[in-house]
Amino acid sequence: MSGLCPKRFAALTDRFRGLRVAVVGDFCLDRYLDIDPALVETSLETGLPVRNVVAVRPQPGGAGTVTANLVALGVGEIHLIGVSGDDGEGFELRRALGALPGVRMEHFVCASDRATFTYGKPMLLEPGRPPRELERLDRKERRPTPAALAGRLAQSVRELTPLVDAMIVLEQVDTADTGTVTDPVLAALAEAARERPALPMLADSRVGLDRFPPLSFKLNAGELARHLRLAGTPSLDGVRAAALELARRHRRPAFVTLAERGIVAADHRGRCEHLPALPVTGPIDVVGAGDSVTANLCAALAAGADLREAITLANAAASIVIHQLGTTGTADIPGLRQRCVGGVGAASR
Repeated sequence: MSGLCPKRFAALTDRFRGLRVAVVGDFCLDRYLDIDPALVETSLETGLPVRNVVAVRPQPGGAGTVTANLVALGVGEIHLIGVSGDDGEGFELRRALGALPGVRMEHFVCASDRATFTYGKPMLLEPGRPPRELERLDRKERRPTPAALAGRLAQSVRELTPLVDAMIVLEQVDTADTGTVTDPVLAALAEAARERPALPMLADSRVGLDRFPPLSFKLNAGELARHLRLAGTPSLDGVRAAALELARRHRRPAFVTLAERGIVAADHRGRCEHLPALPVTGPIDVVGAGDSVTANLCAALAAGADLREAITLANAAASIVIHQLGTTGTADIPGLRQRCVGGVGAASR
């Protein structure tokens, strides 16, 4: 079967520029440090090797990667609800986010008592080889989010709920209630879901979605099994059945990512779709692929796509991003068109 016909692809993606999307979550700084191995030295003081950094590439990560993918799709307005520290990393993050077209930062908080979530990524650039990431140097805020800050972020959710066409929630922290998505924010999201049951609201979390209200969930197979208390990792048929169960519970679409097996999508009306991943050619880098899926699923649903159309776009986006090496990649409309139109994204039901 074909992917998307040219007319339908254009109809959906042309609507992106009129969308207003809120991104609620943990915004990180991806600080890439490009290292030239030809410039290795030895420290006179310690005798240890010294790696020389020849370029520093700050990029938005976490919820910032979702944001960058929405920008690549041409989404008209992207409202950020999140926080950075009042530190050097926070300055880099806010500058990188603020430079993105369509991004609105009225609800993005700079907090003097918080540290900016930072991934330090040393990248070894060896001639004739793909960039190779060395041991990361991360900085994470492990203290609970202050009540006043949590309340301020929750109020931002309430203020934006009537103004947007879709909402994405991404929890990137390793410990619950240390980032943006605290209990007050979850309560505000639950209110939003009740007030606007037709509003696409897509949630993803590293620490699990058990605390979340009934939104559209995006999970991998292992996360799905844990969330529904299933024994072992489910088969493809088991994933279909579990996705349908989750969609019925929440009365919202559910999405399960399966790496090379693609994506399963289900809704509460009993519809279930599956598309395998597109073929892989050459080296890959999976960093950012899941966030590109999230951005494309949400934008597609807000533009009126059905389940199959949404996962067609999301699969294509992941295929583009994993072939971008040594960076947190994005997928744009021309790249999606190349993969979606004319059968490139074809698969059977």
